Amino acid sequence: MIHNATLFSLCLLIMNGVFGADIDAVKSVSVTEGDSVSLNTGVNEIQRDDMILWMFGPKETRIAEIYKQNIDMLEYNKIFEDRLQVDNQTGSLTIRNIRSEQSGLYKLQIIRNRGTSYKRFNVTVYAPLPVPVITSNSSNCSSSSSSSSGSSVSRCSLLCSVVNVGAVTLSWYKGNSLLSSISVSDLSISLSLPLEVEYQENNTYSCVINNPITNQTQHNINITQLCHTCKGSASETGSFVAALISAVVLAMLAIVMCYLYRKYRQSRPKGRSSLKLMQQAYVHSCFYNCY
Repeated sequence: MIHNATLFSLCLLIMNGVFGADIDAVKSVSVTEGDSVSLNTGVNEIQRDDMILWMFGPKETRIAEIYKQNIDMLEYNKIFEDRLQVDNQTGSLTIRNIRSEQSGLYKLQIIRNRGTSYKRFNVTVYAPLPVPVITSNSSNCSSSSSSSSGSSVSRCSLLCSVVNVGAVTLSWYKGNSLLSSISVSDLSISLSLPLEVEYQENNTYSCVINNPITNQTQHNINITQLCHTCKGSASETGSFVAALISAVVLAMLAIVMCYLYRKYRQSRPKGRSSLKLMQQAYVHSCFYNCY
């Protein structure tokens, strides 16, 4: 019984080696559009009777093969044109100047005397990343009082933007600290990420866009230059408020002075003017009696 079980297991192993069980995991490969990528067979040297077959897409369309050490690129050139190259020693496939439409599943089949093996490569092509553009939104300027110094602090809203991107993350950094970020998986969309900063702040800010294989960063963000409109608005607003307060204070002082003057007039003795007239009459009377 044991002998029969062992023989059965050995037969399964031999059949598995001959017919090649399709059990290899899919290897993920990421590349930037315009670069070259190589999909390796793992074979050190192809033997004369080996057959290497490369297929692409859900229909597993044949794009290249090697048989008896002869390379045939087949007639599948609508997508790849002349970008495909096969190594005659290892059978590895190289795609030059790769494009986004060449993303997808690549399948390798190696047929040898001792059996058939398979490999799969899931190739993802990412578009080149643009450098983020930083602008200021002057309509979002604001001003508030600082609790520590009591002085007015001006703030403005910066906007980090990129266009025609997909599968990326856009982030604001203050030094090395992440402040905020936004991620998208769609293709060819525009992204914007706002950030409120203090005018003339000495901290270093940067905006970064990245995908799984590369990134682009906007350094040396000049807050003073970007937020100069906010400074002007805050200064004009402060001047207007100061002038308004001065006018109100002067008006209140004038009202108080008028009130005090009227109270003073009302509080003077009413008989003072009559006494003065009596004194003048007495002087005149004395003058006439004496002469």
